Amino acid sequence: MSDKVSLGKLSTGVQGLDVLLGGGLSEFSFNLIAGPPGSGKTTLAHQIMFSIATPERRALFFTVLGEPPLKMLRYQQQYSFFDMQKVGTAVRYVNLAEDLRAGDFSTVLARVMKEVEDFAPSLVFVDSFRSVAQTARSGNEGVADLQHFIQDLGTRMTSWQATTFLIGEYANSDVEASPIMTVADGMISLTPVHDDNSVVRKMRVVKMRGQAHMNGSHTFRITSDGIRVYPRMLPPLAQDHHDGAPTDRHHRRIPTGTRDLDVLLHGGLPQGHSLMVTGPSGCGKTILATRFLQEGVHHGEKGVALSFEKGTSRLRNAELAAMVDAGDVVVLESRMIDLTVDELLEALNEAIDRTGARRVVVDSLSELSLYLAPEGRNQLRATVFQMLTSLAKRNVTVLVTMGMDDDFTHLRFSQAEVAYLTDAIVLMRFGESAGQLRRFISVVKVRGSSHSHDLREFHIDDAGIHIDAISSAHEGVLHGLPTTRGAT
Repeated sequence: MSDKVSLGKLSTGVQGLDVLLGGGLSEFSFNLIAGPPGSGKTTLAHQIMFSIATPERRALFFTVLGEPPLKMLRYQQQYSFFDMQKVGTAVRYVNLAEDLRAGDFSTVLARVMKEVEDFAPSLVFVDSFRSVAQTARSGNEGVADLQHFIQDLGTRMTSWQATTFLIGEYANSDVEASPIMTVADGMISLTPVHDDNSVVRKMRVVKMRGQAHMNGSHTFRITSDGIRVYPRMLPPLAQDHHDGAPTDRHHRRIPTGTRDLDVLLHGGLPQGHSLMVTGPSGCGKTILATRFLQEGVHHGEKGVALSFEKGTSRLRNAELAAMVDAGDVVVLESRMIDLTVDELLEALNEAIDRTGARRVVVDSLSELSLYLAPEGRNQLRATVFQMLTSLAKRNVTVLVTMGMDDDFTHLRFSQAEVAYLTDAIVLMRFGESAGQLRRFISVVKVRGSSHSHDLREFHIDDAGIHIDAISSAHEGVLHGLPTTRGAT
């Protein structure tokens, strides 16, 4: 008798939660949803309930001394997951307030079992279970009664083949929570994290028996569609070998839209590379990024631009505006002051997958840090690493900009903690010469590729960026490079 028992899995219907749980909820499990008031416990329970409940797999929702059922229904109906047609047929609400006032656990348990026998549910929810716990008599006798009640409830629910959820304001340090945490098969903890006037909601799977769940805290948002979880994980490693052409990613060069820069890059930017364009304000970083997107559209490559302070009206010139209106370039903007990298990557990856984009612009990393929640702001290196790793998996070519202070005496080309994360760096800076403020550009690095080491002066006009004095040694690179309208 070596056959193992197979645990059935229930999909929660909450985007991202099944990943945290290790594939879904174990069927017939006894679970605790814990967190402080306003953390989203009742919303999470309802979203799971309405996703799973059907006339064949019914759900009982017991309310205790928390919100009255009518008030709770009034607010839960505002979410898109709420299905009024399921209420009464697939979902039934029962108020245990009167039974609980008697203070006798046996009376409450008898009422629960009567409702279970009458409705034969596959899902049972008790909200808020802490109200039940707080009616226990003080001292060891009361704790013993509570523990006996919980164990009895769990045993009976399992025998009825019901998946059960207890909902309450619990922390790991709460004394009355210990019997519940001991008996529970699974525990999901919801916590709002307050930091520097920002609030970011975090979800943690404390335990989930019989399955390998994800550890750590993960961001989630409550929207009009309900709860959306952002699992904190890196994508699979990008594969460099495709269709028998193992060197294609490293040898195919793509034009940047600034032809003179392509010469300095010895033929363009390698496909799939990430390029950081860094320099002080006003040096032309956004212009270079805009030309990069325009060049892609000219060659049939769709693009995605992530913009912050500048907004789309300043990012686009008239030609690019028409391309955006035609759907060739998607511009993502954010005005959230507590943005998380998980949400940022979700928006970027969704836009790339939806459009098939081959080029991405992030303008800029300096402004991105202003919009991140404090934990992301303090870990900019990890944020940039996670972003570039995710984009590399899709083999898109990325251009990111970063502003730097220029004191005209020290040569700096990015913040030290993020400089090495990109495959290539282009430095744009100012210099004083003959009583004029001049612009200069140079290629600092390109991984796996040769490039010019020259420092060149450049100019900006309506056609874009013009780099002066291209050496004759590299003039041969010009031949065969694609040209676009307005290219130099």
